[in-house]
Amino acid sequence: MKFGFWLPIFGGWLRNVENENMPATFEYAKQVTLAAEKLGFDTTLVAELNLNDIKGPEHDSLEAWSTAAALAAVTEKIEIMTAVRPGFHNPAVTAKMAANIDNISNGRFTLNVVSAWWEEEARQYGGIFTAHDERYDRTEEFLDILTGLWSAKDTFSYEGKYYSIKDAHLHPKPVQRPNPILYAGGESPRGKQTIVNKCDAYVMHGGTVEEITTKIEGMKQQRSEAGREPFSAFGLAAYVVCRDTEEEVAAELARITDVKESSGYAGYNDFISKSQLEQQVKLFDYSVSNRGLRPNLIGTPEQIADRIIAFEEAGVDLLLLQFSPQLEEMERFAKQVKPLVEAKRQKTSV
Repeated sequence: MKFGFWLPIFGGWLRNVENENMPATFEYAKQVTLAAEKLGFDTTLVAELNLNDIKGPEHDSLEAWSTAAALAAVTEKIEIMTAVRPGFHNPAVTAKMAANIDNISNGRFTLNVVSAWWEEEARQYGGIFTAHDERYDRTEEFLDILTGLWSAKDTFSYEGKYYSIKDAHLHPKPVQRPNPILYAGGESPRGKQTIVNKCDAYVMHGGTVEEITTKIEGMKQQRSEAGREPFSAFGLAAYVVCRDTEEEVAAELARITDVKESSGYAGYNDFISKSQLEQQVKLFDYSVSNRGLRPNLIGTPEQIADRIIAFEEAGVDLLLLQFSPQLEEMERFAKQVKPLVEAKRQKTSV
């Protein structure tokens, strides 16, 4: 299993905690990423939202792609997975940008394809926001153009319902062949169909071991029925609460889920009404970004390590973790939890 983390570009992950000591600045993002590389983390996920969904639209948030390009230039090993939302991008230009960042990073750039859910953000930033299934129709055309331009020997043309390009050149090509990995998450039947047809890896947001097991088996079956090669990875987003005692764990969990009136909940109604989710989301779940509490990576180092092994046995290849404060808790995880996971893995393989 690989260990990744969400880049803290919103100033934190907790909607009920005003100051997490995680400034939404490039300097902090760079500090965290360089530290993570030294601690042995494999991947960072750079989310893409033009408004701050965690602390509220009036708060700072970093732009994803310029941040990713800057990180590509100052890192050496870590995979930089950056979200892309078709409704906010020209696909041919995006293919060019992605190829360039892949070259800057020497083949470490990957994409997390997101078909969007926040209608108010689209209104403010001129994004395209349509009915749920139509967003995935657009995404499929968008991805056809990306992969077509990346793989075309000479020029590439495309005529679709949403996009049209003619005799387009793309040079240089990405370092990764045939293309940078395309990750995506989705829970609706239409979303899963797009991921099965067009993407390389499946990312899940929240879920118990039982729920994740069911999702993985279902997506494996759909992929096989579509006649496509198996997914290259199954990823899972989770928020970590690691403390030395169960009493400390309970106190921290109570602190971060004490629901308060705040602008951090501005996108809540759009999230639950514009998405088609498999599990009902309540304000408790929404207290932490991306339903991060549901995997229950909450407890002592020993308890968390046991749950990680259970997810690994269920088929999860990549954990995309959130911490608060990011730098300190990421270091705690690397020093206290990761060695236990490795020891348990070796013990079960004997």
